[in-house]
Amino acid sequence: MTLPDLATPAVLGGLALGYALGSIPFGLILTRFAGLGDVRAIGSGNIGATNVLRTGRKGLAAATLLGDALKGTAAVLIARQLGEGPALAAGLGAFLGHLFPAWLGFKGGKGVATFIGVLLAFSPPALTAFAAIWLGLAFALKYSSLAALAASAATPLVL
Repeated sequence: MTLPDLATPAVLGGLALGYALGSIPFGLILTRFAGLGDVRAIGSGNIGATNVLRTGRKGLAAATLLGDALKGTAAVLIARQLGEGPALAAGLGAFLGHLFPAWLGFKGGKGVATFIGVLLAFSPPALTAFAAIWLGLAFALKYSSLAALAASAATPLVL
């Protein structure tokens, strides 16, 4: 994509769509519906699956992971109908929407699950590599965020 293509209505629409979908706080919504209150009041204060897991509800954490991933996938697949530029913008928008949701004071999650969903839409082999690196390091080091950073750094090499 060339620089002038960045300001097309389709690309800007993809970015906006991605942001709107990405900013849906599944962790917050699911924990509230489960009667657990605001997940931001515990652990890291984030809205993602890792913090939801701190509630002791593995099923709720899994549902949060799935919801956060699929919002990234959905954004890319919907925007892809307009082309690859809008799809890329939607993936970025979904990631940024999860990190900085406007309705939560721009304080969201770390974006790992949403990044996984975006990778699923763009490159399942890259997703497989990311997941293998992330899970391997998370189990070995017991630090999910460090494992996610290492897997994220390795993803461009896989792509």
